[in-house]
Amino acid sequence: MEYEFMTSDTPLPPCMPFPKALAGLPISSTAKVMYCKMLDAMLTKKLEDENGILFVYFPIKQLAAILSRCEMTIKRSLNELENAGLIMRVRQRGFAKPNRIYILIPKI
Repeated sequence: MEYEFMTSDTPLPPCMPFPKALAGLPISSTAKVMYCKMLDAMLTKKLEDENGILFVYFPIKQLAAILSRCEMTIKRSLNELENAGLIMRVRQRGFAKPNRIYILIPKI
């Protein structure tokens, strides 16, 4: 593996945002990484609902593939994030439509 040392003018590779408030929360590492991935996707895709609020679609299978976790772990982590007040899932009308996931910003 190739590497280089960082200097003050070294450009960083693309990074996902990691809110500092996540570090102290009693949720799993998988849930924290998932939150960051969904936050990054939301800020990149910029999907807005009818009220101008950003959200993201992330089917369970897609999250499982991206995070290299099984679907059960993904479901458990989504529940952790929802119970911690970090996301809100809203069901869509229609058969087999993925939930809208609203990423909530934790207050410090």
